[in-house]
Amino acid sequence: MKFSTSKTELQQALQKLSKATPTRSTLPILSCVLIESSEEKTSLRATDLEITIQSEIPVSLEQAGATALPLKTLLDITNELPETRVTLYVDDKDRAAIITDTGEYDLMAKPADEFPAVPDTSGSQAVNVSGEMLKNIIDATSFAVSRDELKPALTGVLFRFGSNGITAVSTDGHRLVKYTRKDFDTNGFNGDMIVPRKFLSFMSAQVSGGNVTLLIGENHLTAKMKNDMVLTRIIDERFPDYETVIPKENDKILKADKDALLGAIRRVSIFSNKSTHQVALNLDATSCRITTEDPEKSSKAHEQIAAEFDGENLTIGYNAEYLKDVVSHVAGDKIVVQFSTPISAALFGTDSTEENIESLMLLMPIRLND
Repeated sequence: MKFSTSKTELQQALQKLSKATPTRSTLPILSCVLIESSEEKTSLRATDLEITIQSEIPVSLEQAGATALPLKTLLDITNELPETRVTLYVDDKDRAAIITDTGEYDLMAKPADEFPAVPDTSGSQAVNVSGEMLKNIIDATSFAVSRDELKPALTGVLFRFGSNGITAVSTDGHRLVKYTRKDFDTNGFNGDMIVPRKFLSFMSAQVSGGNVTLLIGENHLTAKMKNDMVLTRIIDERFPDYETVIPKENDKILKADKDALLGAIRRVSIFSNKSTHQVALNLDATSCRITTEDPEKSSKAHEQIAAEFDGENLTIGYNAEYLKDVVSHVAGDKIVVQFSTPISAALFGTDSTEENIESLMLLMPIRLND
């Protein structure tokens, strides 16, 4: 195999593929990138057996072929090269060379047939979506995904496709997000799937404009973009019945400027206990007072912002890290929070509405120390 390409094209493809390369693996071949070059296209592929990323690059082809090369070594050298043409050559004894105008770098390749094959995705249902809409759905929900591997159903986002568009739901047991896009064209597909966090993180970083084709299979989800393909296993678990935990009668309403509230929480939480991250919201008719105290370090802080609160005065405690996450993901300038009691979940949203978009966030309180 022999071809030449731009250093930048190769570098950008390898940077994408590095997201699918495991840091440790019992299979040495997984530390490699599979390179397949033919008259039709030249593609690079990496996998950790959970997620597979493939990227096509433009090349000047001299000899077709396929090989597997250590991805980190290839990425490290391309990162250090100036902008130049790079020639990649592999002989029939798996000896590889990276050649530029000023140097040559030799290494050993592995046979291409050792690299895992792409799972069969035949029979998948195709759904087209704009990159911007997909990114919005991911960014609105993925922050609340659990990192607890003992609860695998919660380590991804539930995508529920139906006649009313798509509803995406995530929860880690402390907070929950439900985000609906009624303008999402499901192409007649109805069904649920739990999409892993790793796939969502990659897609959020890669997509912005353009269109994405989602191929929904029984066990896998594939996203196809202009020159890239990303495939992931679907989490084969039952997502909890989230509707039962969403309160329907929270009648105490807080309205405030979102940035003012978020800024106050960020500043006050600097002085909170580093284990509990506990802060309290003290609500009355005209203000919201954010307080914290850490007896272990003899530190405390408070800040007051203007607000409207419709209900009896209320004091409620939160983990500041979760609270900052939820408040920062409220769309619009105004935040509206619906409370019930100091020990029950509150609903976070905004007073502005967007056509075809419904967003709801739930956050559980924590018990305040006496």
